[in-house]
Amino acid sequence: MSDAQHDHESLIRTPKQLVVAVAGFFLVVVLGIILLVTFVTSASTEGAGSDATSAKAIAARIRPVADAGFTLRDANTPRVLLAGGAVYIATCAACHDSGMAGSPKTGDTAAWATRLAQGYDTLVTHAINGIRAMPAKGGNPDLDDLEVARAVVFMTNKSGASFKEPVAPAPAAAATPVAGDAATATAGAPVAAVPAATAAAVPAPAGPAAAAATAAAPVAGPAVASADTGKKAYETACIACHGAGIAGAPKFGDKAAWSTRIGQGASVLYDHAIKGFQGKAGYMPPKGGSTLPDADVKAAVDYMAAAVK
Repeated sequence: MSDAQHDHESLIRTPKQLVVAVAGFFLVVVLGIILLVTFVTSASTEGAGSDATSAKAIAARIRPVADAGFTLRDANTPRVLLAGGAVYIATCAACHDSGMAGSPKTGDTAAWATRLAQGYDTLVTHAINGIRAMPAKGGNPDLDDLEVARAVVFMTNKSGASFKEPVAPAPAAAATPVAGDAATATAGAPVAAVPAATAAAVPAPAGPAAAAATAAAPVAGPAVASADTGKKAYETACIACHGAGIAGAPKFGDKAAWSTRIGQGASVLYDHAIKGFQGKAGYMPPKGGSTLPDADVKAAVDYMAAAVK
């Protein structure tokens, strides 16, 4: 009997033991809460796949605006409008090469047939203002309307159309001074360069003063004219891809990227630039998607090659 009573007796037999047991219970609960709070507050709280609190992400957010890749441009300098092929590669190819978001793929004559039937003006209006899933100007508001129109012509002509590429409007002709101002202009203003044909028609003044003036005047050589033509052609048709290395194009001034290409010889480079070239890294449209003369395209190739020599 005594053994059965002993088995049912509580471990807490005195008030002191009860106090110790209650205090120990609360101590365990408090320690558990403290450990739980420490675990929660010390663990990373960012979402899955997020690195918003990483040192790199924080440095990018607090980076000065001037270091964000902006290029300062003189607002007074005339803008060089890009060719249709260059605009297409930089802005349109992302969707129209793959048919993304329902856009008609370039070269798919069946997909373009109903659209071409709407006419050139409607297609250009849709491209400039946007339609359905297509944003205005392909999402690049910095494009000029003429650049968008050129891209439309480039794209549609590869898809069954035969539109003529729009040309930039001719700049306003400079005002011709009246006869009464001729003496003032001759006496006080610097004389502008005279074209060769005009200079040949004007009789040369005789005398020692004329000889001295002729000796002092610099004569522009053909190399300077070729370099200037090449630079203008590069800025018109090539800079969109070769300026940033888009579609596998070797970047302007990158010696490593240009070395193997220059090693092929000038004739190969000219042929690829004029007729277009499909390589492993990307696609080069004929004449960069422009309508430049062959001579200007060759000058652009020379200009880019000279930058890495």
